Amino acid sequence: MADASAYAENIKKYANGYNQAAAEKIVGHLGIALRNRDSAVVACTDSGELDRVRERWCRGKLGLAQTKDDLDAAIAAVCSKLQAEGGAKSRVTFYYLIAEHFGKLDHLAG
Repeated sequence: MADASAYAENIKKYANGYNQAAAEKIVGHLGIALRNRDSAVVACTDSGELDRVRERWCRGKLGLAQTKDDLDAAIAAVCSKLQAEGGAKSRVTFYYLIAEHFGKLDHLAG
């Protein structure tokens, strides 16, 4: 089981609750990418990165069928919510908030 404890406080600061099992699944999914600072964060100013979040996380892992505009709006909302984090937003927290937005935390935890 992946250890999500390092991300718990950051997630709790922004989420409506905390689903440890879902957080552990996200950490496990990201795996080795979390060791590298560049891949451990999301840059909301990088449109290529946001496209990857939409296609690989939203569509790929979460299986979301919403329109590109709907997914982009949700990603923008998470960027806005995490604005206090500055330029480097935790990828674990970011992915968690996207999953929460679309009601997919139980899907991840299950």
